[in-house]
Amino acid sequence: MSTENGAREENSGRSLFETKAAEGGSVAAAYKVFAFTVLVSIVLIWLYRLTYIPGVGEPGRWVWIGMFVSELLFGFYWIITQSARWNVVQRIPFKDRLSLRYEDKLPDVDIFICTADHVVEPPIMVIDTVLSAMSYNYPPEKLSIYLSDDGGSEFTFYALLEVSDFAKYWLPFCKKFKLEPRAPAVYFKRNILDSHDLVLAQEESKVKKLYEDMASRIETVVEEGGIPKEIKEKHKGFSEWNSLIARNDHQSIVQILIDRRNPNSVDIDGHQLPTLVYLSREKRPQRPHHFKAGSMNALIRVSSKISNAPIILNLDCDMYSNDSDALRDSLCFFMDEKQGHRTSYVQYPQRYHNITKHDIYSSVARVVHQMGLVYGCPVEDIVTGLAIQCRGWRPIYHNPSRYAFLGIAATTLDQSLVQSKRWSEGMFQIFLSKYCPFIYGHGKIKLGAQMGYCIYLLWAPISLGTLCYAVAPSLCLLHGIRIFPEVSSLWFLPFAYVFVAKYAYGLAEALSCGDTLKSWWNSQRIWLFRRTTAYFLAFIDTVIRQLGLSQTTFVLTPKVVDDDVMKRYENEILEFGSSSIMFTIIATIALLNLFSFLLGIRRVVLATESSRAFQQFIPPIILSGLLIMINIPVYQALFFRTDKGRMPSSVLWKSVMIVSLASLMPIY
Repeated sequence: MSTENGAREENSGRSLFETKAAEGGSVAAAYKVFAFTVLVSIVLIWLYRLTYIPGVGEPGRWVWIGMFVSELLFGFYWIITQSARWNVVQRIPFKDRLSLRYEDKLPDVDIFICTADHVVEPPIMVIDTVLSAMSYNYPPEKLSIYLSDDGGSEFTFYALLEVSDFAKYWLPFCKKFKLEPRAPAVYFKRNILDSHDLVLAQEESKVKKLYEDMASRIETVVEEGGIPKEIKEKHKGFSEWNSLIARNDHQSIVQILIDRRNPNSVDIDGHQLPTLVYLSREKRPQRPHHFKAGSMNALIRVSSKISNAPIILNLDCDMYSNDSDALRDSLCFFMDEKQGHRTSYVQYPQRYHNITKHDIYSSVARVVHQMGLVYGCPVEDIVTGLAIQCRGWRPIYHNPSRYAFLGIAATTLDQSLVQSKRWSEGMFQIFLSKYCPFIYGHGKIKLGAQMGYCIYLLWAPISLGTLCYAVAPSLCLLHGIRIFPEVSSLWFLPFAYVFVAKYAYGLAEALSCGDTLKSWWNSQRIWLFRRTTAYFLAFIDTVIRQLGLSQTTFVLTPKVVDDDVMKRYENEILEFGSSSIMFTIIATIALLNLFSFLLGIRRVVLATESSRAFQQFIPPIILSGLLIMINIPVYQALFFRTDKGRMPSSVLWKSVMIVSLASLMPIY
């Protein structure tokens, strides 16, 4: 006892977490020098554009102006991005100190999990997330898990009912053998029975059989399209679903499936189980439901009547807990005696468990918030985070070595682009609203923090510059119009330096973070695709919405795909396969640069003054060549592939027609 008391006394004055610079002083100083040289080059590019702008009536004047505006956008956006690189820190929590000091005083925690469609987000996937949350290394009598089902599906309710029984076996199994991860489908897929531990092997085999039986029952019910009568009679909750219920027109449904206040709510070892609650909030056609923000606020209202915990963890339904100690890590930031009273929420970077070796869709752009929510846009978590920060609270960003949460990344290009469009559209709406960080945050948060928010809020408008750079130089190359300085000119140096510096630094940063060379190259391709399609269309839709000509919509991205698509994804083959307008844009840019590159080479070879022609057109030829290399998978999908993931012929013909018309149009 004296040893324990001594440890407590020694621990009492020590912080529960440490904040330190992510890089050494010399590295940070070197980066600042590098950034300064890039800034000087950017200013020189602007000066060149202003100095040599073509006169009125000269060919290429408006293209020149468009390039100048694009370079202004790129330059200012680059300056904004420096807010995230200038003073990078990392935080290290000490959960052992937390346990010594506060084990008997740990706060209650409410865990919110949101789902919206049992078809797009299958119940079998949702319950894995629920079970991982129920299995935290945390006192179960202080845990409450709430599932918000915005689809109002009896299949999801049935799956949660099955969980309430299976949890009696899964939780003690996890805690007895200290298993990781604690999402059963992921655990059983990753782990092979350990023949050296007979007790573990026997129990694992038994629990695995229980899980597979449960999963089979859930999948059978979903496939048959109805809950059998004998199952409905076993739980009164099914009476909520009748012939009058519709997805967007039903009463509020709240069912407590496990109540920790009930002494009989125990597992097979007699230990308390966490509270488990199903919620489907009331929906009426004539009332706005505010998407996920409405769902979260409904959860807050319901939980306040049941558990009313001071700490809330918010999870997407496809994002299981990968670390059973993640809650304790987070609490180190909230319960630290000196700084915890200022902490508003903890952010974790979102990671994915189904990323391919070289991350074909560059899925690693996003932060998850733990934190009612502000209405008005599809990315309400960002608005809420900003509002909280502007009230004087401090957010914490924590990026642990063991990923705390793992979700499901998009497995097709269409899914990835649709998701990116939704995010960028919502974020640009914030920038144009009263919540613009430069306005709402003025005088409340530091300028660096305002700029940090705008890195994401400006995804949509920055697409205009990228689209201009992907199209205008190619068109000018086709028409023989110069828009870059000659290679022998000193003005060429800042263009070359910014180009090389951007790619060299990006590559070095990616490799230092553990990426492969191929994954970095894939990210360059997806960066181009997103900016010229998803972000550009998001910009257009946001402008239309600001003019009052449309309303905000929320599009779910499917979490399941067929076997052929999954096989191509695992083999890192880009999935097209539809006549999406986004694919038409991608194909058009790829073909335009291919044609302009070939014609540019011909122009240089056949030119009378070959030396001058070479110097004049080598920059756009290099740019087109780079875009051709990036778009090699697009050419394969257009001309060579025969699988269902190829580009449809309709996309090819539309793209050829657009390129032909663009080539014939005069350049002003």
